[in-house]
Amino acid sequence: MDIPRIFTIAESAHRIHNPFTPEKLAVLGAALRLEPGARVLDLGSGSGEMLCTWARDHGVVGTGVDLCRSFSEQARSRAGELGVAGRVRFIHGDAAGYVSDEKVDVAACVGATWIGGGVAGTVELLSRSLRPGGILLIGEPYWRNLPPTEEVAKGCLAGSISDFLPLPELLASFGRLGCDVVEMVLADQDGWDRYEAAKWFTMRRWLEANPGDELAEEVRARLSSEPERHARYTRVYLGWGVFALMPR
Repeated sequence: MDIPRIFTIAESAHRIHNPFTPEKLAVLGAALRLEPGARVLDLGSGSGEMLCTWARDHGVVGTGVDLCRSFSEQARSRAGELGVAGRVRFIHGDAAGYVSDEKVDVAACVGATWIGGGVAGTVELLSRSLRPGGILLIGEPYWRNLPPTEEVAKGCLAGSISDFLPLPELLASFGRLGCDVVEMVLADQDGWDRYEAAKWFTMRRWLEANPGDELAEEVRARLSSEPERHARYTRVYLGWGVFALMPR
């Protein structure tokens, strides 16, 4: 049980597997007004940076679930590094369908809404673990500028233009799901650059160390094409943010 290896190679040096900087992650934690002892569930927790830093900075406790074995191992290591291993735990497993045994104050899926088949299904899944009055966190792309063609949308690694909404429509869609939007923190271009460009350095170093690997040709192709693709498409058209919701 794991994610495709190409992703673990490209993002092996990432602490945050989304276009968020550590500063943005800290802003989000402060914006949620987290109390010591608040219980957080993070589905698709990646390398655990959100849970680990919030445990350190705000005293939360929590559980992260992620399909990637190496990211889950990195998360446990990070918890030890920050001295919060007793406050957070990380499960290597499929977050799709995961429901906490104990109701949580914050239920999050930050950048992995495919676990619920999209935003609506993920909101429903997270709500099953949420205490009354708790907060849902959804991390999701949106169109900063609507692509003029389907080809441009595919350049942003979307399947089609309809995969994402412009920001006003995305915010309105949360209301139709029965939620109030109570906070949001949006990625900026620097966050996108840190997320995307860090992959290029990682891929180059990996190629130098693994020239005979069966994925070397695919990694080389990505390294050759990704800088231009990012500059031409992602930077221009695609936004990303984390949205705090409270069920009505």
